[in-house]
Amino acid sequence: MIGAMAHVPLSERVRELFDGTNFATVSSVNLDGSPQASVVWVRTDGDDILFSTVKGRRKHRNLERDPRTSILVVDPSDPYVYAEVRGRVTLTDDPAGDLIQELSHKYHGRPFVEANPDNQRVIVRISPEKVYLRG
Repeated sequence: MIGAMAHVPLSERVRELFDGTNFATVSSVNLDGSPQASVVWVRTDGDDILFSTVKGRRKHRNLERDPRTSILVVDPSDPYVYAEVRGRVTLTDDPAGDLIQELSHKYHGRPFVEANPDNQRVIVRISPEKVYLRG
């Protein structure tokens, strides 16, 4: 595996896009090398970007095997303004589902109800290695 690149800070505008109630699209690499993309709720934590997923889902398995990722957020008021962050992830168990609850309140103003009570939540932390802002 190629060594990690230097951590890159997020600009204020990139942080605004990821901290707004904008949906982001995160990409991972399938076992066969093909891309996989999912729409997620996000927030920043310093210069890192966080989202929640369920253990065992495709993106979790992909990111566990290959931590490289790209995440893109678009300004809904002007789709020509967007930010892409490329980096590597770290995965942390979130047994109480604290992050998904926080994100549900941010995006919907209400608690999140897990579709399957046996789901085990994971916090995905993206450490930026390349940041691109358009617009």
